[in-house]
Amino acid sequence: MLIFKIFLPDQWKVFTKDGRTRGAPVDISDGYIHFSKASQLMETMSKHFSDYEDLVLAACKTEKFSTDLKWEPSRRGQDFPHLYRELLIADIEWHTNIKKKNGHYSLPEGINEII
Repeated sequence: MLIFKIFLPDQWKVFTKDGRTRGAPVDISDGYIHFSKASQLMETMSKHFSDYEDLVLAACKTEKFSTDLKWEPSRRGQDFPHLYRELLIADIEWHTNIKKKNGHYSLPEGINEII
């Protein structure tokens, strides 16, 4: 199964340079790295990233995380994937840039088939 991490471009740049990350400030504060399922992406982007024009969407296979990945209730009782270790560049299956158009984000082609 694929899960997704949303990065700001500057965070992505540091991550690709360092090869690892503990996540965004909110991830570090919460003690885990926040991910979303495909069906949760639009709401996550609207709720937490609405002030940004450009984002980087990174896809990871859940199988790579073993017991370090926990599914925990968050918004409206939905289970969200939380990673309790550093994210490594080797964990990333693929990534793509997302730009806001006309005030809205659009998911890349193919994501809707995952939902």
